[in-house]
Amino acid sequence: MNKNVLKGIGIGFSIILISAIAMYLGLAYYYRDGFSYGTWINGVYCTGKSVNEVNEELMEKCSYEGLTIIDGDGKSYAILAEDVGLSFHFDEALTAYYNKQNPYLWIDNLMGDAKDTKLKPSVRYDEAAYEDIVNAFPFFQGRADDERVVKILKGNQGYYLQDERTHVLNEEKARNVIQQAFDGFETVLYLEEAGCYENLPLTEEMEQELLLWNKLEAYQDCGIVYLFGEEKYPIDGSVVCDFLQLDEDGNFVFDENGNLCTDKEKVYEFVDRLADEYDTVGGIRQFRATRGEVVTVEGGIYGNKIDRKAEKEYLLSAFLDKKREEHEPAYTQKALKQGKDDIGDTYIEVDMTNQMLYYYVGGELQIETPVVTGNTSRRRGTPVGTNYVYNKQKNRVLRGPDYASPVKFWIPVKGAIGIHDASWRSSYGGEIYKTNGSHGCINTPLEEVSKLYDMVEIGTPCVMFY
Repeated sequence: MNKNVLKGIGIGFSIILISAIAMYLGLAYYYRDGFSYGTWINGVYCTGKSVNEVNEELMEKCSYEGLTIIDGDGKSYAILAEDVGLSFHFDEALTAYYNKQNPYLWIDNLMGDAKDTKLKPSVRYDEAAYEDIVNAFPFFQGRADDERVVKILKGNQGYYLQDERTHVLNEEKARNVIQQAFDGFETVLYLEEAGCYENLPLTEEMEQELLLWNKLEAYQDCGIVYLFGEEKYPIDGSVVCDFLQLDEDGNFVFDENGNLCTDKEKVYEFVDRLADEYDTVGGIRQFRATRGEVVTVEGGIYGNKIDRKAEKEYLLSAFLDKKREEHEPAYTQKALKQGKDDIGDTYIEVDMTNQMLYYYVGGELQIETPVVTGNTSRRRGTPVGTNYVYNKQKNRVLRGPDYASPVKFWIPVKGAIGIHDASWRSSYGGEIYKTNGSHGCINTPLEEVSKLYDMVEIGTPCVMFY
């Protein structure tokens, strides 16, 4: 290769080199007042842009309404940015980052992988307002650690443990994590997850109280549930807490094995109270009459009556044996339904003011007829009460001191008081009962009483009222 050719190649290479250097220096000069090639900050492309330009873009993307704090009980509290006059900008962080860049080393970004740099803004807010808000949070209003107690108390649901030394907020740590979360623009902070709760050490007296609580908790764990029809009555801590035997000073009594003792008389007293609540024979009932009002009906022979002796024996034995079961009490008298509402939706209604008899089956009216009840002028008025059909007979002669009345259908509901036909009557209803009423029975038209006789079952309640 001759010298001219070599000379030409050298000149060409020099021109290319000079051009590359010029281009490199030109780009370096271009980047002197902006961020270098391939610069990304918080998701914003910054190449060639000034600090002010990037700050404006970052501010448009960045917003912060405040911090929501969730305490250990799940309650939430907030520090709102507007309430503390919070403002922020990226000028200082951008300037510091910009000053680290050398415009003549932009080639480093070209040769390497572009990375999104994360910068945090500078924050300003009213620190006094911030402190006022934080200090007002209820979880910072607790008692001092040395004042926190462990003791057993009694409430509506039985004995319970007041343990103020577990799950205690470490206030210093909580304040620090709240500050960090707010300054870091976090939106939600869970104090539980942040490890702000801890257990305090116990004294020997507190440990003894915990041992007693364990025994009480086990004692009150009763799994017996009384069934009264569809109603359930659990024998829970609110009940069995009163079964405990106490000494004269009100302290618990323990047996030789250190177990809590049961006072059987208190168990029996509870059964009596339970029976008083659910026995309905002769009780007072609120009954919605067909005439559209609620009437008070007292007395009568219908209802439920608990066998108190049998239930006292059952409950004491079942409780001591720690049985867990649903139990229907024994009854000395049992109605068609159990529970406080023992009438149900199938019944006879005798409205003696309006002199009407109604018979409902499953809530549907089947019979509606005028009747004649007891003669009130002679003080033979039909007695008020909730009774029931306890027998049915045909072709019977009803007898009294001054009468003998043959009837085809006899439906007794209380002693000698019953529903029957009255062939001697030609009309029913109205005010006949006041001067020409019966001896106390419910005189009913033959056609209607015959239907009732065929339909009604023994045991059906009969509600009688004025």
